[in-house]
Amino acid sequence: MKKALSIFMMLMLLLGILVACGAPERETRSKSPDETKNKDKTAEEAKPEKLIVWEDIDKAVALKPAIASFEKEYGIKVEFQELNMADKMRDQLRLDGPAGKAPDVVTLPHDQIGQVVIEGLIQEINVSDDVLDTFTESSVNAQMYDGKLFGLPKATETPVFIYNKALMSKAPATMDELYTEAKALTKGGQYGFLALWDNFYFAHGVIAGMGGYVFNQTDNGLDPKDLGLNNIGAVEGAKYIQKWYKEGLFPKGIIGDNGGSTKDGLFNQGKVASVMDGPWAFQGMKDAGIDIGISELPTLPNGEHMKTFMGVKGWNVTAFTKHPYWSTKLIEWLTNEENAKIRFELTQEIPPVKTLIEDPIITDNEGAKAVAIQSQYAVPMPNIPEMAEVWEPAGSALQTIATGKAEPKAAMDDAVKSIETNITTNHPSE
Repeated sequence: MKKALSIFMMLMLLLGILVACGAPERETRSKSPDETKNKDKTAEEAKPEKLIVWEDIDKAVALKPAIASFEKEYGIKVEFQELNMADKMRDQLRLDGPAGKAPDVVTLPHDQIGQVVIEGLIQEINVSDDVLDTFTESSVNAQMYDGKLFGLPKATETPVFIYNKALMSKAPATMDELYTEAKALTKGGQYGFLALWDNFYFAHGVIAGMGGYVFNQTDNGLDPKDLGLNNIGAVEGAKYIQKWYKEGLFPKGIIGDNGGSTKDGLFNQGKVASVMDGPWAFQGMKDAGIDIGISELPTLPNGEHMKTFMGVKGWNVTAFTKHPYWSTKLIEWLTNEENAKIRFELTQEIPPVKTLIEDPIITDNEGAKAVAIQSQYAVPMPNIPEMAEVWEPAGSALQTIATGKAEPKAAMDDAVKSIETNITTNHPSE
């Protein structure tokens, strides 16, 4: 009897210890999330009197109607300022942020995201799956860094195939067909096809389409230690690029810093049947009086599509805003289907909104349709800081290949060595 009572008392004591140890933990689990949730909800519901937006230069025509409808819906005034998105936006934010003069929302090219996140200039945003499902997967991925979302996409662009209808009746389906046609058309100062393939931005379409890559994509994001610019596919792509220069199908004048203006001048003078270029070139060609046709790029000799670089312009919430919830609400509003459609109508910036890709406003527009189709095969430019170390070595390698000063394998090997050294030197902790 005494033994049984002793065992019972020991069990009761043990139970008391377990209850005592577990109670504080249960209290923390039950109360803390609710308190945080209520605190966040209170912060969300406090409307600011005003939000400030920095928009890209000459694009406010599309921002104004979106602002007007947002102000009507939420009763929050929105002011804007136009700055050059490519460089001025980021540089000014670096100055105005610490000085307390930063805007709530900015627009940035996606390839800057990694660097501005590391600098603490923009912040992670939280949106519902319904909002994310509005956009194409690749455009959302372009706004991700280190597994977190830092913006919503507003427009995409990627190189396409553009031809002069007076010199070429239709877009060829394959690069083999284009090569044959270009050889026949290239004579007496006339050219069948031109591309800035000594520029890595454009050459990437060939190199990646042949099997190369910049950084390997892993489940944890891009791996800057795994470069694929001198693998078998990349070298094959470089050899294919060299072929066009070696056979005189590309003039020497389009190599180097002035290559773009030389190419544009030749095409706008009616001396080139077709080019690889982006949607930013459409209007200048039309203004020059060229009747242009536009399509996705022809497939490569291996049967694969060119994997062009895709640029994604997005809306981002700055790290300096006092109103992150309403700033996020604003960028959701600016990128919704209705406002994305208005932006396209007014600026011709192509929205990555899935419902609009099949909309007649896109499908009936030859240029927009071509960009939309080519974007399916495109890859977002890497947005990690290490990408800054790629451009110069890759471009230098391509120029030596184009001028015949180096063979493709040796040139690409040298480029990778330089990139690896630059990454090790300039990004030791990343």
